[in-house]
Amino acid sequence: MDHGTATTQGVTARHWLMLAVSTLAQAASAVVVHGPPFLIPALTDRATGPGLSLPEAGLVAAAPMVGVLLTLVAWGLVVDRRGERFALVTGLAGTTVATAVAALGDGPWWWFGWLVLAGAFAASANAASGRVVVGWFPAHRRGTAMGIRQMAQPLGVGIGAATLAVAAERFGIRTAIALPALVAFVALVAVAVIVADPPRPDRATVAVTNPYAADRFLARVHLVSVLLVVPQFLVWSYALAWLVTDRGWSAGAAGALVAVAQLVGAFSRIAAGALSDRVGSRMRPLRWVALCVVVLMLGLGLTATLGSPLAVALLVAATGATVADNGLAFTAVAERAGPFWSGRALGIQNSGQYLVAAFVPPVAGALIARSGYAVAFASAAAFAAAALPLVPGDPPGEPTDMH
Repeated sequence: MDHGTATTQGVTARHWLMLAVSTLAQAASAVVVHGPPFLIPALTDRATGPGLSLPEAGLVAAAPMVGVLLTLVAWGLVVDRRGERFALVTGLAGTTVATAVAALGDGPWWWFGWLVLAGAFAASANAASGRVVVGWFPAHRRGTAMGIRQMAQPLGVGIGAATLAVAAERFGIRTAIALPALVAFVALVAVAVIVADPPRPDRATVAVTNPYAADRFLARVHLVSVLLVVPQFLVWSYALAWLVTDRGWSAGAAGALVAVAQLVGAFSRIAAGALSDRVGSRMRPLRWVALCVVVLMLGLGLTATLGSPLAVALLVAATGATVADNGLAFTAVAERAGPFWSGRALGIQNSGQYLVAAFVPPVAGALIARSGYAVAFASAAAFAAAALPLVPGDPPGEPTDMH
């Protein structure tokens, strides 16, 4: 079947289907990587579970993230050299097998080892699924398409939150660990049937240059994204705890609001991408998002200090704004790096974000214990403020169509 190229024939139903499958692949990766923390209550339960200590349960929960951090850049190189379809099929197959084997065993070290391997394979989706979107969609539709693809992470987290803890409670830890393997297998089948590599020039006929040597555009986007991930993960990590401990909400009501806020965040990514298509720029909306984060985090800190009901509304708004930059930066990096470097560039982009994000909960927790939630929320505005002057201008010329 002739898949067509987006730039010459327009965006077809086939392109939208590949976007949907790429989003499914990334969501499956998110379930594998971000799902295990929802097993901590069951892992530490001495009556019905294995009765692990909290540090042991935390080790199991963090295992997939370790695997992701170790392999993101390597998978980017695979995408650059072997193509998006190969990376997705290989990665999802490995994710399925490693997670299924983890479900067969028992004990923290067994789970840790195999879930590290599952995360290492799941990292393939980060660069490869994004490259499918960038390669098949023309520049004037790419921001919207990437915004849809970026919904995958909150959707994957939501799937994990809604299923894993319940499955562990009713059917046991092994069944709960097996569920992400099933999701990864479904994504694998869909990718194998639907996804095709976007067209790209023959490597032998074009000069392939290192985009990092040309200017500081990519380095600045990476740094901006690292700074903006701090308020994002602060809100993600402590929204529920703040509502319960400081506002007196029940855990159920707080969880429902957090779920709504995550949904707002998912749609904010689409809105930001659509806006970038409309104005013909990724960097101007990125600067606007950073400014919004500064205002919202300062407002959240102030209203939290005053005990104002407005603080809850600002929490929801901040949850949406703090994730709106992800698709903009991701798309800009892929466009600037080009077809033979974007896999590695996207791997570097995600590696920096994941590395900094890992430090946010413990550091913010220490600050909250010392000074309270309001101070922590307001302090996060400083990171967004530092990002503002670092946002580069748009690179000259039209965004690359990757082929």
